[in-house]
Amino acid sequence: MDLKDYIANIPDFPQEGVLFRDITPLMADGEAFKQATDQIEAFARKQQAEVIVGPESRGFIFGCPVATNMRIGFVPVRKPGKLPRETVSYKYDLEYGSNELHMHKDAIKPGQKVLIVDDLLATGGTVEATIKLVEKLGGVVVGAAFLIELEALKGRELLHQIPVYTILKY
Repeated sequence: MDLKDYIANIPDFPQEGVLFRDITPLMADGEAFKQATDQIEAFARKQQAEVIVGPESRGFIFGCPVATNMRIGFVPVRKPGKLPRETVSYKYDLEYGSNELHMHKDAIKPGQKVLIVDDLLATGGTVEATIKLVEKLGGVVVGAAFLIELEALKGRELLHQIPVYTILKY
């Protein structure tokens, strides 16, 4: 099964000149979705992950089945005001403006091996911020896994020595 067959290419979305890679057809097909999450799970097992961390919202979609299949926990990373208990935060710059991510302060135990899962590696800003949150809590990021990597945007360069796994590259 070629998972690229389940990615819809939408020209000029969200703005003119952008080719958007729509993952919803892959998510809508049970076999394709299972194959993608199984591949991420195999990487997570190889890295000996003890917990999966996923930024909202698509990190939830791909990270939760991996965590469930491995019988380990899943930790959400959210935008400000979305988590009900005490959090740690990390603010970072975007091309136009800034963003901030939060994680519950007690979500990661010191020394715990963490795998970050998201749908897309583009510029790397979100995953870099997620790494900073995990490290702030004493966790050890053992890898990051993505369905898609947009190689021209060079997001992998921000991740330095962290092992990166991507299923599809564009």
